[in-house]
Amino acid sequence: MPRLCLSAPLRAALPLVLIGPDAVCPNAVFGLVSPASAHAVLERKEAAPNAAYRGVVQIMHGCDGRPTTRISVTIPEGVTGAKPMPKPGWTIETVKSAYARSYPSFHGQVSEGVTKITWSGGSLPDEQIDEFTFFARISDAFAPGATIYFPVEQDCTEGSYRWSDVPAENGNAQALKAPAPAVRIIAAQGTVLQATPTQATATTAPAAPAAKAGAIAIETPWLRATPGGAKVAGGYVTLRNTGTEPDRLTGAAIPQAGRAEIHSMTTEGGVMKMAPVEGGLALAPGAGVALKPGGYHLMFLDLKDGLKAGETVAGTLTFERAGTVPVTFTVAPIGAQGPDRQGPGATAPEADGHKHHH
Repeated sequence: MPRLCLSAPLRAALPLVLIGPDAVCPNAVFGLVSPASAHAVLERKEAAPNAAYRGVVQIMHGCDGRPTTRISVTIPEGVTGAKPMPKPGWTIETVKSAYARSYPSFHGQVSEGVTKITWSGGSLPDEQIDEFTFFARISDAFAPGATIYFPVEQDCTEGSYRWSDVPAENGNAQALKAPAPAVRIIAAQGTVLQATPTQATATTAPAAPAAKAGAIAIETPWLRATPGGAKVAGGYVTLRNTGTEPDRLTGAAIPQAGRAEIHSMTTEGGVMKMAPVEGGLALAPGAGVALKPGGYHLMFLDLKDGLKAGETVAGTLTFERAGTVPVTFTVAPIGAQGPDRQGPGATAPEADGHKHHH
């Protein structure tokens, strides 16, 4: 049997996962990657059946110090309509295959779709993190309580890793050496605020406002915690105009950020696009607007200090008619989808960092 060559750092990091034939001497050192030295995680760890899902694969490290040059995500059966988000400097390839059965979609039944997405040609240094994003729909094949796994292949200039281990039925996911990123299926929220880039209308009874400025009720302002060194943070809040005159959200501020912008998130031709909301966000009389992950949101930029889960932050929201209003933001964990919840295992080893999108 060929002898395996291990560097001192790798010997110290045993047990190791062996990937590919290059793990044999003399180039074995770069084919061996410790679970402690490389991670692929999904930012959003919860999804609902019969609903859209934005998958954000976060690559936390390279391969034993070598830069990442290729990321490939397998889309599991029951997840339909997958489309990748373009990434500057990277080339995208997709594999389209027939599904095991047909699934309902917005445009009728679908029986085939993208089952693998690959980004290649770029270079992500070992000391940096980045995100690779796709959009898909969770079908009715999954019930609340189920877990979906998205195997990820990570290749570097030398060496590679396969984040593809899936626990056996009733098995222990914590024991996996190279776990595939997972998404937990939860029941759809009973209270839904539907938002579009032109207008978001509250469809259920309002919650008690956290603050009120004139006719504007401000409900549940919250922020996402940030990893070390992050320069941006996402902010979210629900606003309701209870009066008869229109108003407009024009700004926000927290002491930790140098500035803030109001952003929209749209999908055009299967590509997600984010852009500042010029002139502020309109608040029509009698309507509500939900700033939430995947839709309208606040982007706090030029962070001077990080945000930690569990703390509160005193800030302000500024309206065209109601003026500047003090608010208190709660800070939810990294990757949280709401102010008081997150998916299982939502904190990744070392840093569950996301460069941008909230």
